[in-house]
Amino acid sequence: MFHFGFSYVGLIYLLMLFLPNILWTRNKPDDYENYAKNEPKLLLVFERIGEALVCIIVLIFSDFNVRKTYWIIWLALSFLFMLLYEVYWIRYFKSRHRMDDFYSGLFGIPVAGATLPICAFFFLGIYGCNSFLLLSVIILGIGHIGIHLKHRGEICGEQKKKNLAIRILKWIIAVIASAVVAVILFVTGVRNVNYITHRQMVSSGVDEGTYVMLGGQKQYVLMRGMDTDNPVIIYLHGGPSSPDTYVTYAFTDYLVDDYTIIAWDQRGCGRTYFSNEPTDPNNETASFEQAQKDLDELVDYALERFGQEKVILLGHSYGTILGSVYVGNHPDKVSAYIGTAQVVSLEEMDIASYEDALARAEAAGEDTTGMKSAFKQFQSDRSISNMMNLRHLTSKYHPAAVSDKATMMAVVSPYFGVDDFRWFLKQLGDLEAYYELNSQLFDYTFDFDAYERSLEYEMPVYFISGACDWICPIDSISDYANHITAENVQFEIIEGCGHNVQFSSPKVFADTVKDLLRQSIL
Repeated sequence: MFHFGFSYVGLIYLLMLFLPNILWTRNKPDDYENYAKNEPKLLLVFERIGEALVCIIVLIFSDFNVRKTYWIIWLALSFLFMLLYEVYWIRYFKSRHRMDDFYSGLFGIPVAGATLPICAFFFLGIYGCNSFLLLSVIILGIGHIGIHLKHRGEICGEQKKKNLAIRILKWIIAVIASAVVAVILFVTGVRNVNYITHRQMVSSGVDEGTYVMLGGQKQYVLMRGMDTDNPVIIYLHGGPSSPDTYVTYAFTDYLVDDYTIIAWDQRGCGRTYFSNEPTDPNNETASFEQAQKDLDELVDYALERFGQEKVILLGHSYGTILGSVYVGNHPDKVSAYIGTAQVVSLEEMDIASYEDALARAEAAGEDTTGMKSAFKQFQSDRSISNMMNLRHLTSKYHPAAVSDKATMMAVVSPYFGVDDFRWFLKQLGDLEAYYELNSQLFDYTFDFDAYERSLEYEMPVYFISGACDWICPIDSISDYANHITAENVQFEIIEGCGHNVQFSSPKVFADTVKDLLRQSIL
């Protein structure tokens, strides 16, 4: 997004645009100049400004060039409109060069000579995710299409009264199309603004999404920070296999001044999965033991690249399992550990959540038959579908005052890509198939019990949770915090938030992280 450089696609489009127009200057309709004299001045201004902006923008951004991405469907659609534009000109040059030939439609598209290139450049703007081009095309379209429609109306004269139903249908289609365009402009515009803001924030540091070889696989990491000499935080997402790298900017925006933050799509999910799908489509290598090795290689990579002696690990949910086990095995590489929604024992936590929800439901005099049945089913078969069914029933009694904003953050994220969306669809699809894809990680998570591991940590340990988190209830975490030993142990609770506290109150979360880490430095 917003990579300055020569666009050969832009040049091709301009050649396809200008060459027929040059030939047209020798094949104008005889009475064209009579109509041109009456062109509205305001529309001409829009047309000239739009032409200049479009011509410049399509040449100076390399994002319009062909690249390996699923967004290429927009480029294909754009190029299709350009090809239809050439078809329009071929038909015109074979005609008698009359005004009605010049302002004719094509395949139901009105004034095709004006409409087709506008559509082509608009879709090119979507492909390049470039709001500058989209706005310029709209300016050009207002002037260019407006002028052609005016001439078309003059040529055809007064149109016959159309059927009312057809007119209503056309208005409905126009309103829907306008709404779609407005949404595209809003989302693209906000993403561009976010991107520019983030680039400015880390202009002298690092703002890089790349693939790093870990455990024989190319794995996706996003690194952000205003000064590469700052301490490094490695963020471990939850799930298992629920990457949220593309929305981590929500809280890392408030950390990049003091830290370099590395977010990572772990093996078997997100962009990392699709990068390695041809060689490991069933995630046979995605085990917890391999995840530990991958994390160790990522830590080594971070230490070498940023010249650090140790890193800080920040885990969320399942990421706290990955992180807490790692710091026990590699205390020499970690200066501090932060567990957000720390997992102690998934089974015990779900039981605590169920018992609290059951008590609230019974106190309210509600029917608890379905909840009790779901709990018994979960006890007899601890499958992911039974677990999610139980959580669905208990969540009604555990509302969070502060909502999780991750979905909207993803929509306007400058780091959100097609592979992120593809993985999101996998999570929304067949639950059992999703479980099978990472069954080794889920099985380990279901059986994990923090009390069965060493309770001694060789670095400061901090826990952060939302007060309304009933996936990882705070009482369980508080009890665990009282049983471990470390040079400093603290547990901070953020009021009103649920399980994803970092996306509910990102600034409060980041400030809490900063405050805790300052204590470890002191």
